Amino acid sequence: MSRFFVTTPIFYVNAKPHLGHAFTTILADSVSRFHALMGEESYFLTGTDEHGDKIAKASEAAGQSPKEYADQVSALFRGLAPIVGAKPNQFIRTTDPDHVKCVQKVLQKVYESGDIYFGEYGGHYCFGCERFYTEKELVDGMCPDHKTRPEYIAEKNYFFRMSKYQGWLIDHINEHPEFIRPARYRNEVLSLLESGALEDLCISRPKSRLTWGIELPFDPDFVCYVWFDALLNYVSALNYPRGEKFKKFWPAANHIVAKDILKPHAIFWPTMLKAAGIAPYQSLNVHGYWLVRDTKMSKSLGNVVEPQRMVETYGASAFRYFLMREMAFGSDASFTEEALVGRLNADLANDLGNLFNRALAMTHKYFGGTVPTPAEEYQEDAELKRLGFEAMQGFQENFGEFRTARALESLWELVRALNKYIDQTAPWTLFKNKQMARLGTVLYVVLEHMRKVAVHLWPVMPEASCKMLEQLGMPFDQEKVMLPKEPEVWGILESGVAVAETSNLFPRLEMPEPAPPAPLEPSATEPKKARAEKAAKQPAAPAGPVGPADSIEFADFQKLDLRVGTVLSAEKHPDADKLLVVKVALGEPEPRQVVAGLADRFSPEELVGKQVVVVANLAPRKLRGVQSQGMILVAKDAEVTRLLTASGLVDDGGKVA
Repeated sequence: MSRFFVTTPIFYVNAKPHLGHAFTTILADSVSRFHALMGEESYFLTGTDEHGDKIAKASEAAGQSPKEYADQVSALFRGLAPIVGAKPNQFIRTTDPDHVKCVQKVLQKVYESGDIYFGEYGGHYCFGCERFYTEKELVDGMCPDHKTRPEYIAEKNYFFRMSKYQGWLIDHINEHPEFIRPARYRNEVLSLLESGALEDLCISRPKSRLTWGIELPFDPDFVCYVWFDALLNYVSALNYPRGEKFKKFWPAANHIVAKDILKPHAIFWPTMLKAAGIAPYQSLNVHGYWLVRDTKMSKSLGNVVEPQRMVETYGASAFRYFLMREMAFGSDASFTEEALVGRLNADLANDLGNLFNRALAMTHKYFGGTVPTPAEEYQEDAELKRLGFEAMQGFQENFGEFRTARALESLWELVRALNKYIDQTAPWTLFKNKQMARLGTVLYVVLEHMRKVAVHLWPVMPEASCKMLEQLGMPFDQEKVMLPKEPEVWGILESGVAVAETSNLFPRLEMPEPAPPAPLEPSATEPKKARAEKAAKQPAAPAGPVGPADSIEFADFQKLDLRVGTVLSAEKHPDADKLLVVKVALGEPEPRQVVAGLADRFSPEELVGKQVVVVANLAPRKLRGVQSQGMILVAKDAEVTRLLTASGLVDDGGKVA
């Protein structure tokens, strides 16, 4: 039997769980369930990271010992999984005695091999990141993540010879395209590795400065750097080196991380594994950020989304579906309750819920509530089965590569086609004309496809999937499901089985009142006086509604060629501070280059992976010497600039009409 091992990053216990933690947990749970349905032995690991500077400071502020503080917050993360319907096989804590022993064992092994040495180092230390930065890594002298000026610290420490493995890591990434996914993050890591010599990694902190950590086995005056400790959870949880779980699951390790911890997982971790003589993981799967109204979640803005409230309001199945459907793999996504309700009404209430209600009601009306016996199939039946085959194959292929949004869109092609099939075959007319044999075939074709849809949805929304199958008279039995065969197998639903009279799993929801957009967070490094002067210069908001522009004819509007495309790359214009040079996939042989005045609102990294609307037939022109072949559309007022995009994933080149 093949095996699949999936991990979330172990969550740092400096704050309680939020939307981002819920997403990663649900994604890991969904892919674990998917691989189990595909006939593999699947193992799902999550847990908490509990050592380091930030925990020591947070516990001190709370008036607790570090262990008391970690126990309290770790319990919140342990409780997150059942709230969102996830079932991890194991929850690990870096304070677990077995983990501590494993870290010390690996440290000793790497030390004895000569890959850990003692030296003196002076560097810019960010306490938020708990790491040293080089001059070239700083942005205007600031930490690129926290926008604060690091403290220069010179001290003696132990170092890991990470630079020794630079060439090996470059070769391994190039030889294994699936090692880092999606491709843009693989390219980002390769660019970082090839841009200059990889530095050695400081892996200790003197106890004179920090005591809350794992003691180095070869020097009791130092504790282990938090990343060297935390990353080893992925093997300590499997009882490395001789545990049966390690032998079974490590070769099939698939990590899920957010893009902010790409470097530790893509560079620190594989070089640590190489030095310790452990085979590399199978794949690193990198997702984007969940924004709230296109703004990063922040306590100060009051826009942190709490998973428990979302589940209490909308249910775990609906919440899971939205998160898996809305975020394109590797890209950022924006969360609003309006978007959630809109998606649930469109996909679950209108499409899937309507399908179940119609089919079940007609089965009761025309066949006494039991699955009819199919007769001769017509061409339209064969065409629907062909479409269903392709939709299920697309679902399985995309889900296997962590592309849950594309997988669900592929499955929804079948859901929408089933509703259309009912409209075209008109069972009510067949009944009126006493064509009962044909009517039986039509309803069987619909009900059997509904069963297939419900089975495929089990990884994403297990509770709702089980209820759908119960309504079809076929309670879910994981042992009997063979998902790889579902696209081609037919006739699993038995004739004569009783079905439910109706389905109320997905009621239509009322749209919540839209909340005002969150203000942009001011730069933490910008002096108050400068911010005040800038605010004073902002134009006043208009007192009343803005009047319409001059009218145009419909023929004028038809001249516009508006298309949706995905941003492949973005970089700063070499000769203009406010311009970005953006490459957009528009379904053409080559990406379209657009020069856009977005640099004062978006960083290049924020744009990559987003879908945007482009005026595709704008006459080409040069902006500060760089050719531009279109215009990216935004919505703008005095305070906020937002990208115009589709409410869901659209194929590149899709026209706005």
